[in-house]
Amino acid sequence: MRSRSPLVNRLAVVIGAIVLTAIVSMSTTLAVSNSIEGNATAINLAGALRMGAFQLIARSATDDFQDGPAAIRERINEYQNRLQDRAILRSVPDTADHPLALQYKLVLTTWESELRTALEQHEVGSPITTAMVVAVEDYIAEVDSLVSMLEQRTEARIDLLHLIQVISMVFSILIVIALFFDLKNRVLRPLRKLVSIANSVSDQDFSHKANLKGSDELSQLGLAFDQMTSELALTYYELESKAREKTEELEISHQALQVMHSASRSLFANHDLCSGAIPMLQELEQLLGIGPIRLFLHDKESAEPVEAITTATDKRPFYCRDHHCNACLVTPEVFDEMPLENNDGRRLLLPIRTPGQLLGTLEVWYPADKGLSATARRLLETLTDQLATAIFLERQITEEQQLTLAEERTVIARELHDSLAQSLSYLKMQVTRLRRLNITGDQKPTHDNILEELSTGLNSAYRQLRELLATFRLKLDTPDLATALRKTIDEFSERLGRPVEFEYNLPPQTLSPNEEIHTLQIVREGLANAVKHADATDISVKVLFESPQVRASIRDNGKGLPGGGQPLNHYGLVIMQDRARTLGGKVQVQNRDEGGVEVELTFVPKSRNLIPSESATA
Repeated sequence: MRSRSPLVNRLAVVIGAIVLTAIVSMSTTLAVSNSIEGNATAINLAGALRMGAFQLIARSATDDFQDGPAAIRERINEYQNRLQDRAILRSVPDTADHPLALQYKLVLTTWESELRTALEQHEVGSPITTAMVVAVEDYIAEVDSLVSMLEQRTEARIDLLHLIQVISMVFSILIVIALFFDLKNRVLRPLRKLVSIANSVSDQDFSHKANLKGSDELSQLGLAFDQMTSELALTYYELESKAREKTEELEISHQALQVMHSASRSLFANHDLCSGAIPMLQELEQLLGIGPIRLFLHDKESAEPVEAITTATDKRPFYCRDHHCNACLVTPEVFDEMPLENNDGRRLLLPIRTPGQLLGTLEVWYPADKGLSATARRLLETLTDQLATAIFLERQITEEQQLTLAEERTVIARELHDSLAQSLSYLKMQVTRLRRLNITGDQKPTHDNILEELSTGLNSAYRQLRELLATFRLKLDTPDLATALRKTIDEFSERLGRPVEFEYNLPPQTLSPNEEIHTLQIVREGLANAVKHADATDISVKVLFESPQVRASIRDNGKGLPGGGQPLNHYGLVIMQDRARTLGGKVQVQNRDEGGVEVELTFVPKSRNLIPSESATA
């Protein structure tokens, strides 16, 4: 396992080596000192043995020896004790085969076998014999050898002590030199590099690297410095890039705000949301690098939001009412390259709302690899606020128009009722009085014909007036045409006794309030004719948007029209045709091949407003 502090460990090893060297040196010095302790005393005692041997020989040959043989034996015992003194024994190795031990043993043997025997056998006061002299010389020679060996052994120990001291000193010097070079290579040079890198970083120069090898603390610090400079360089570059990107975003945001500001007038003033919003949305797409953008409006007739605007499509949208406009149309090749779901695109949904009411949803597609910046999101949120304001204001205008139209119709209906209706009622009363006159003679047939014509004309005029009053009094009690039509379908289903089929797909607020009234009245008239005159059992109503026109058809399986053509001077048909002309369209009534009659209304809406209204009354 690699140490976590190699530099500290290296210093610890060096210090430990120096301490160990000192301990070894002191220990060996103490050991050698202890081993030679008492050697000087032993050498002195051994040297004194030679003098003692000569003294014993000399005293044994003198006549004035005080105590005689007893005294000489005492001297011999004393000499024996000095020969076996503890200092000498401690200097002699315990190993039996050691040369010094053998020499000491030889000295003892020579003393015991030769010199002591000669002294004990010699008579006190007798002259020294040749044998005694030879024995003393031999003994002295062995003692000299012992002393010489003791001196050599002591000198060898002292030389060993000197050698140990020299080796310890040399080893310590080598350790210090190695430590100096190690500190120079592993501490001083890395520190200089790190200081140089720090100075370069302070000057915003991140190109210098330490490139230190090893696993010690300074190498790890150098690696950290290299990583730090790399990260600082990357961070510095990223900050510069972010600053440039932020500047570009601010410029784009400024341009986008200018686009929205310049387009706000046309957006609020133009009743056609499509032509008012698409140019602005397409400019925003180019500025922000996004697209396509789609606007969905909420419609009660659809569970899902209904598409009202798109900035790019390869097919004309079904809700398009201006086939001369190609603002949103692109080629299939261009459309396939757009960042949609099948082309690695991401979708952002932004609600279009006013306080307490969700009006629609803005769908924004953008490339997944590019993403959408926070500035772009804020701009799009500002755009949704503008759209919500435009939709809300248009709704208020539409409601005011509906209220104004309802008031005007009410006033006209009241005036018609107070004037023409009363006059016609008065004329009908006069015709009734004329019928009661008993006219006889030749004038009676002429009188009756005139009364019949007057009665027919008055009844026709009264029915037309009543229909006209019904038209002016007719109003949408529901928020939209679809709900009003459904209520009408339910009403006639009850009268028919079975359900009337109904199909409806108009985009939100396709028709103006006036167009809705006329369409509803034509459908009601067609249903009334089918239920009242056709004896039908199966009726279907379709109100469809077939760009750019609206088609409303009422079909039944009744007995059909007599003669197979449109009846002449049919009051209901005349009213429907008048309404169709008011709408700028036409009504066709004809028999079906399968049996029954089909009433078909077709017209192009004059209103191109796609903004739904919560209330539509007329």
